[in-house]
Amino acid sequence: MAQVTDPAATAAAPLSVLVVEDDQGIADSLVRGLSRDGYAVRCVGTGNDALATRPVPDVVLLDLGLPDLDGVEVCRRMRRQSDAAIIVVTARGEEADRVAALDEGADDYLVKPFGLAELLARLRAVLRRTRPTGAELIVHGPLTVDPRTRRVTVGGEEIALTPKEFDILHCLAVDPGRVVTRQEILERAWDAHWYGPTKVLDVHIAALRRKLGAPGLVETVYGRGFRLGTDLSADSSPGISPQTDADADAGSATP
Repeated sequence: MAQVTDPAATAAAPLSVLVVEDDQGIADSLVRGLSRDGYAVRCVGTGNDALATRPVPDVVLLDLGLPDLDGVEVCRRMRRQSDAAIIVVTARGEEADRVAALDEGADDYLVKPFGLAELLARLRAVLRRTRPTGAELIVHGPLTVDPRTRRVTVGGEEIALTPKEFDILHCLAVDPGRVVTRQEILERAWDAHWYGPTKVLDVHIAALRRKLGAPGLVETVYGRGFRLGTDLSADSSPGISPQTDADADAGSATP
Protein backbone atom coordinates (compact mmCIF):
# COMPACT_ATOMS: atom_id res chain seq x y z
CA MET A 1 0.00 0.00 0.00
CA ALA A 2 1.41 3.39 -0.97
CA GLN A 3 1.64 6.06 1.68
CA VAL A 4 0.90 9.73 1.02
CA THR A 5 2.31 12.67 2.92
CA ASP A 6 1.28 16.29 2.70
CA PRO A 7 4.33 18.48 1.92
CA ALA A 8 4.59 21.94 3.44
CA ALA A 9 2.26 24.31 1.68
CA THR A 10 3.76 27.31 -0.06
CA ALA A 11 2.17 30.43 -1.49
CA ALA A 12 1.29 29.75 -5.10
CA ALA A 13 2.43 32.26 -7.69
CA PRO A 14 0.33 32.76 -10.82
CA LEU A 15 1.05 30.16 -13.46
CA SER A 16 3.14 31.58 -16.30
CA VAL A 17 2.25 31.24 -19.98
CA LEU A 18 4.53 32.02 -22.92
CA VAL A 19 2.68 32.87 -26.15
CA VAL A 20 4.84 32.16 -29.22
CA GLU A 21 2.95 33.86 -32.05
CA ASP A 22 4.15 36.12 -34.87
CA ASP A 23 0.66 37.44 -35.73
CA GLN A 24 0.40 40.46 -33.45
CA GLY A 25 -3.39 40.56 -33.53
CA ILE A 26 -3.72 36.95 -32.41
CA ALA A 27 -0.95 37.40 -29.85
CA ASP A 28 -2.61 40.46 -28.31
CA SER A 29 -5.95 38.65 -28.10
CA LEU A 30 -4.37 35.65 -26.38
CA VAL A 31 -2.46 37.84 -23.92
CA ARG A 32 -5.63 39.74 -22.97
CA GLY A 33 -7.73 36.61 -22.53
CA LEU A 34 -5.11 34.70 -20.54
CA SER A 35 -4.32 37.69 -18.34
CA ARG A 36 -8.00 38.14 -17.50
CA ASP A 37 -8.05 34.48 -16.43
CA GLY A 38 -5.23 35.08 -13.94
CA TYR A 39 -2.18 33.82 -15.82
CA ALA A 40 1.14 35.67 -15.96
CA VAL A 41 1.64 36.03 -19.73
CA ARG A 42 4.67 36.82 -21.87
CA CYS A 43 4.74 36.95 -25.66
CA VAL A 44 7.46 36.45 -28.27
CA GLY A 45 7.26 36.31 -32.05
CA THR A 46 10.10 33.96 -33.02
CA GLY A 47 11.25 30.47 -32.21
CA ASN A 48 14.70 31.60 -31.11
CA ASP A 49 13.20 34.10 -28.66
CA ALA A 50 10.97 31.36 -27.28
CA LEU A 51 13.93 29.03 -26.72
CA ALA A 52 15.88 31.80 -24.99
CA THR A 53 13.05 32.81 -22.63
CA ARG A 54 13.98 32.58 -18.94
CA PRO A 55 12.68 31.61 -16.52
CA VAL A 56 11.03 28.67 -18.24
CA PRO A 57 7.23 29.15 -18.24
CA ASP A 58 4.71 26.66 -16.94
CA VAL A 59 2.89 26.55 -20.30
CA VAL A 60 3.90 27.41 -23.86
CA LEU A 61 1.28 28.22 -26.51
CA LEU A 62 3.23 27.52 -29.68
CA ASP A 63 2.37 28.53 -33.23
CA LEU A 64 3.99 26.34 -35.89
CA GLY A 65 4.30 28.99 -38.60
CA LEU A 66 7.11 31.08 -37.14
CA PRO A 67 9.37 33.35 -39.25
CA ASP A 68 12.72 31.85 -38.21
CA LEU A 69 12.23 28.23 -37.11
CA ASP A 70 9.55 25.66 -37.81
CA GLY A 71 7.36 25.27 -34.77
CA VAL A 72 7.85 21.50 -34.64
CA GLU A 73 11.60 22.05 -34.32
CA VAL A 74 10.99 24.61 -31.56
CA CYS A 75 8.80 22.05 -29.79
CA ARG A 76 11.52 19.41 -30.04
CA ARG A 77 14.19 21.72 -28.60
CA MET A 78 11.90 22.95 -25.83
CA ARG A 79 11.08 19.42 -24.78
CA ARG A 80 14.78 18.57 -24.57
CA GLN A 81 15.53 21.47 -22.23
CA SER A 82 12.42 21.75 -20.04
CA ASP A 83 9.25 20.08 -18.84
CA ALA A 84 7.01 23.04 -19.67
CA ALA A 85 3.56 22.04 -20.92
CA ILE A 86 3.36 22.73 -24.66
CA ILE A 87 0.08 23.38 -26.45
CA VAL A 88 0.37 23.87 -30.20
CA VAL A 89 -2.01 26.54 -31.52
CA THR A 90 -1.82 26.66 -35.29
CA ALA A 91 -3.71 26.88 -38.57
CA ARG A 92 -2.14 23.60 -39.67
CA GLY A 93 -4.85 20.99 -39.27
CA GLU A 94 -3.40 18.07 -41.21
CA GLU A 95 -2.93 14.79 -39.39
CA ALA A 96 0.77 14.70 -40.32
CA ASP A 97 1.34 18.05 -38.59
CA ARG A 98 -0.50 16.91 -35.46
CA VAL A 99 1.44 13.65 -35.32
CA ALA A 100 4.79 15.41 -35.83
CA ALA A 101 4.13 17.92 -33.04
CA LEU A 102 2.83 15.32 -30.59
CA ASP A 103 5.74 13.00 -31.34
CA GLU A 104 8.17 15.84 -30.58
CA GLY A 105 6.68 16.43 -27.15
CA ALA A 106 3.60 18.63 -27.51
CA ASP A 107 0.99 17.95 -24.83
CA ASP A 108 -2.00 19.11 -26.88
CA TYR A 109 -2.83 20.47 -30.34
CA LEU A 110 -5.45 23.11 -31.13
CA VAL A 111 -6.31 24.21 -34.67
CA LYS A 112 -7.15 27.84 -35.47
CA PRO A 113 -9.67 29.35 -35.36
CA PHE A 114 -10.66 28.41 -31.83
CA GLY A 115 -12.55 30.02 -28.98
CA LEU A 116 -10.88 31.33 -25.85
CA ALA A 117 -13.09 29.13 -23.67
CA GLU A 118 -11.85 25.99 -25.43
CA LEU A 119 -8.23 27.13 -25.15
CA LEU A 120 -8.61 27.77 -21.41
CA ALA A 121 -10.23 24.37 -20.94
CA ARG A 122 -7.39 22.65 -22.83
CA LEU A 123 -4.87 24.60 -20.77
CA ARG A 124 -6.48 23.52 -17.51
CA ALA A 125 -6.59 19.90 -18.66
CA VAL A 126 -2.90 19.92 -19.57
CA LEU A 127 -2.00 21.51 -16.25
CA ARG A 128 -3.95 18.86 -14.36
CA ARG A 129 -1.68 16.26 -15.95
CA THR A 130 1.62 18.14 -15.75
CA ARG A 131 1.28 20.38 -12.68
CA PRO A 132 -1.00 18.71 -10.13
CA THR A 133 -2.15 21.08 -7.39
CA GLY A 134 -2.41 20.10 -3.77
CA ALA A 135 -0.35 17.03 -4.63
CA GLU A 136 0.95 14.71 -1.96
CA LEU A 137 4.10 12.63 -1.84
CA ILE A 138 3.56 9.03 -2.88
CA VAL A 139 5.78 6.51 -1.10
CA HIS A 140 5.74 2.91 -2.32
CA GLY A 141 8.52 0.76 -0.91
CA PRO A 142 11.82 2.33 -2.04
CA LEU A 143 9.98 4.57 -4.52
CA THR A 144 8.99 8.16 -3.74
CA VAL A 145 7.05 10.27 -6.25
CA ASP A 146 6.50 13.99 -5.64
CA PRO A 147 3.80 15.26 -8.04
CA ARG A 148 4.34 18.90 -7.01
CA THR A 149 8.04 19.05 -7.87
CA ARG A 150 7.88 16.11 -10.33
CA ARG A 151 10.84 14.50 -8.59
CA VAL A 152 11.34 10.76 -8.20
CA THR A 153 13.70 8.89 -5.88
CA VAL A 154 14.43 5.19 -5.49
CA GLY A 155 16.14 4.19 -2.25
CA GLY A 156 16.86 7.87 -1.60
CA GLU A 157 18.61 8.39 -4.95
CA GLU A 158 16.99 10.90 -7.31
CA ILE A 159 16.13 9.54 -10.75
CA ALA A 160 16.06 11.89 -13.76
CA LEU A 161 12.93 11.18 -15.82
CA THR A 162 11.55 12.82 -18.92
CA PRO A 163 8.12 14.48 -18.57
CA LYS A 164 6.37 11.55 -20.25
CA GLU A 165 8.21 8.98 -18.12
CA PHE A 166 7.14 10.85 -15.00
CA ASP A 167 3.52 11.03 -16.19
CA ILE A 168 3.48 7.26 -16.80
CA LEU A 169 5.01 6.49 -13.40
CA HIS A 170 2.64 8.87 -11.61
CA CYS A 171 -0.32 7.25 -13.39
CA LEU A 172 0.74 3.88 -11.95
CA ALA A 173 1.81 5.16 -8.53
CA VAL A 174 -1.43 6.87 -7.53
CA ASP A 175 -3.01 3.43 -7.04
CA PRO A 176 -0.20 0.85 -6.84
CA GLY A 177 -1.32 -2.68 -7.53
CA ARG A 178 -4.21 -1.61 -9.77
CA VAL A 179 -3.78 -2.64 -13.39
CA VAL A 180 -3.84 0.44 -15.63
CA THR A 181 -4.68 -0.25 -19.26
CA ARG A 182 -2.43 0.89 -22.08
CA GLN A 183 -5.15 3.17 -23.43
CA GLU A 184 -5.69 4.80 -20.04
CA ILE A 185 -1.99 5.58 -19.72
CA LEU A 186 -1.87 6.99 -23.26
CA GLU A 187 -4.89 9.20 -22.60
CA ARG A 188 -3.56 10.51 -19.29
CA ALA A 189 0.10 10.97 -20.28
CA TRP A 190 -0.41 12.04 -23.90
CA ASP A 191 -3.87 13.15 -24.90
CA ALA A 192 -7.50 12.36 -24.16
CA HIS A 193 -8.02 11.63 -27.86
CA TRP A 194 -4.82 9.71 -28.56
CA TYR A 195 -5.02 7.76 -31.82
CA GLY A 196 -1.32 7.21 -32.47
CA PRO A 197 0.64 3.95 -32.27
CA THR A 198 0.68 2.36 -28.82
CA LYS A 199 4.28 1.25 -29.41
CA VAL A 200 5.39 4.68 -28.17
CA LEU A 201 4.25 3.60 -24.70
CA ASP A 202 6.44 0.48 -24.83
CA VAL A 203 9.51 2.60 -25.56
CA HIS A 204 8.83 4.86 -22.57
CA ILE A 205 8.05 1.95 -20.25
CA ALA A 206 11.33 0.25 -21.19
CA ALA A 207 13.29 3.46 -20.55
CA LEU A 208 11.47 3.99 -17.25
CA ARG A 209 12.40 0.50 -16.06
CA ARG A 210 16.05 1.03 -16.93
CA LYS A 211 16.19 4.32 -15.06
CA LEU A 212 14.43 3.01 -11.97
CA GLY A 213 16.97 0.19 -11.79
CA ALA A 214 14.33 -2.22 -10.48
CA PRO A 215 12.78 -4.15 -13.40
CA GLY A 216 10.05 -5.65 -11.23
CA LEU A 217 8.78 -2.29 -10.05
CA VAL A 218 6.75 -1.73 -13.23
CA GLU A 219 4.97 -4.95 -14.09
CA THR A 220 3.38 -5.95 -17.38
CA VAL A 221 0.06 -7.77 -16.99
CA TYR A 222 -0.43 -9.67 -20.22
CA GLY A 223 -3.48 -8.66 -22.20
CA ARG A 224 -4.44 -5.97 -19.67
CA GLY A 225 -1.81 -3.28 -19.11
CA PHE A 226 0.67 -2.32 -16.40
CA ARG A 227 0.80 -1.93 -12.66
CA LEU A 228 3.23 -0.85 -9.97
CA GLY A 229 4.57 -3.93 -8.22
CA THR A 230 6.67 -4.69 -5.17
CA ASP A 231 9.01 -7.30 -6.65
CA LEU A 232 12.33 -5.51 -7.18
CA SER A 233 14.13 -8.52 -8.60
CA ALA A 234 14.37 -9.53 -12.24
CA ASP A 235 12.03 -12.43 -11.54
CA SER A 236 8.29 -12.00 -11.30
CA SER A 237 5.16 -13.89 -10.45
CA PRO A 238 3.35 -16.01 -13.04
CA GLY A 239 1.56 -13.97 -15.69
CA ILE A 240 3.70 -10.91 -15.00
CA SER A 241 6.71 -9.85 -17.02
CA PRO A 242 9.06 -7.07 -15.91
CA GLN A 243 11.26 -7.61 -18.92
CA THR A 244 10.16 -6.02 -22.20
CA ASP A 245 6.97 -4.55 -23.53
CA ALA A 246 7.47 -6.01 -26.99
CA ASP A 247 6.55 -9.33 -25.39
CA ALA A 248 3.33 -7.79 -24.12
CA ASP A 249 2.46 -6.62 -27.62
CA ALA A 250 3.09 -10.10 -28.98
CA GLY A 251 0.78 -11.57 -26.35
CA SER A 252 -2.07 -9.15 -26.97
CA ALA A 253 -2.66 -6.29 -29.33
CA THR A 254 -4.98 -4.52 -26.93
CA PRO A 255 -4.99 -4.17 -23.13
